Amino acid sequence: MNDILNYLPYKSSFLFVDNITSLDENGVSGDYTLRRGAFFYEDHFPGNPVTPGVIITEIMAQIGLVVLGIHLMVSSKQEGVVMDEGSFPLLTSTNVEFFKMVLPEEKVIVTSKKQYFRFGKLKCVVEMHNAGGDIVAKGMFSGIIKNAVK
Repeated sequence: MNDILNYLPYKSSFLFVDNITSLDENGVSGDYTLRRGAFFYEDHFPGNPVTPGVIITEIMAQIGLVVLGIHLMVSSKQEGVVMDEGSFPLLTSTNVEFFKMVLPEEKVIVTSKKQYFRFGKLKCVVEMHNAGGDIVAKGMFSGIIKNAVK
């Protein structure tokens, strides 16, 4: 399952996926452990680092939308939908609610359930829990397959 990570269009400082634990046409689960030395903790907040909501949203999007989207595109035979080397899932909208803080070195688990996938468009309900099972954030994520501009 973790071979799907080779398809992700991110470099190390912005890759927020450690493991994919389940993956099929209906959804995905995976995890990420926040690194204490991550660039966003330096100024958010000095002396009391807290993971920014935008990073929590990005973790949810990478696991819950991008990984699932790539899997669906690679395994899909939908007419008019092609995943080639220059294609990648692109987040188009989110609606996220936050319930708990995430601190450095915390492990978070993301679970996504597909609502629909058609004509290269994907919509999912994505949840993030901490290692204790408490819900951290929940939301609706949508995206499309985009070809990279060269």
